[in-house]
Amino acid sequence: MAFDESGKIWFNGKLVDWKDANIHVLSHVVHYGSSVFEGIRCYNTKKGPAVFRLQDHLQRLLNSGKIYRMDIPYTVEELSQATMDTIKANKLKECYIRPIAFRGYSELGVYPRNCPVETVIAAWGWGQYLGEEALENGVDLGVSTWRRMAPDTMPNMAKAGSNYMNSQLAKMESVMNGYDEAIMLDYQGMVSEGSGENIFLVKDEVLYTPPVSSSLLGGITRDSIMEIARDMGLEVREETLPREMLYIADEVFLTGTAAELTPIRSIDKITVGEGKRGEITKKLQETFFKVLNCEVEDEKGWLSFVDE
Repeated sequence: MAFDESGKIWFNGKLVDWKDANIHVLSHVVHYGSSVFEGIRCYNTKKGPAVFRLQDHLQRLLNSGKIYRMDIPYTVEELSQATMDTIKANKLKECYIRPIAFRGYSELGVYPRNCPVETVIAAWGWGQYLGEEALENGVDLGVSTWRRMAPDTMPNMAKAGSNYMNSQLAKMESVMNGYDEAIMLDYQGMVSEGSGENIFLVKDEVLYTPPVSSSLLGGITRDSIMEIARDMGLEVREETLPREMLYIADEVFLTGTAAELTPIRSIDKITVGEGKRGEITKKLQETFFKVLNCEVEDEKGWLSFVDE
């Protein structure tokens, strides 16, 4: 991934040159990780560039801010317009979008509320997070030794920068051990999620995924796949899942804005199913991408078109 630094970034209500979107080194966020953010995608559909579930992502951003007592001074509608303005200013047809709100420069100390809240939206071109061929051939995962935070330590429902230090440890460990990604367990040793993705498994034609109470972030793509699966007539269960359930599943896959819907071919060097994308995973993936490319009617209103 390379940035095009000739573009614009939306910074506290104004589009500024990419290289001018700077913060002070003594900003609170640099020292204490006090940020909340989102990852959103814009797709170049058959009907023109469209952002997937924009309002839902931005509402989650505001919810994350609320959990951390961070008053983001913009509405979902204002942030939606700012997102569209940023895409247009950068002349992008498809892109990854990063809204972020953080505690800025004023004073240092653990107490954050005397520091201003800064809000930024950037957009740039970005391909498949785990690689193009991963969408068909699948990826290899390992269960991490690092667990998700217990519910009375950090709020997992907030998509916060500080939470991702936990994710970084798991991701680095997995790569160093020769895996593409990590699977993390919750504080009770049950399956939680990947370092930046939710996880699903198929067993006897039933779709399972851990509940939000298993220390995971309630993903927008996760929610979308559950809706699509139910529309296809699949039984969907949100249940706590023991680690060994992963090994005997017929199919396992990851979901997320960056990962989209990526099949898993092995976990801890144990082959999942037939070691390739399963039939249910394939059907879900195909239906999902048809929605994203406007090959079927957007009955759920998930797409926001940039040119409207």
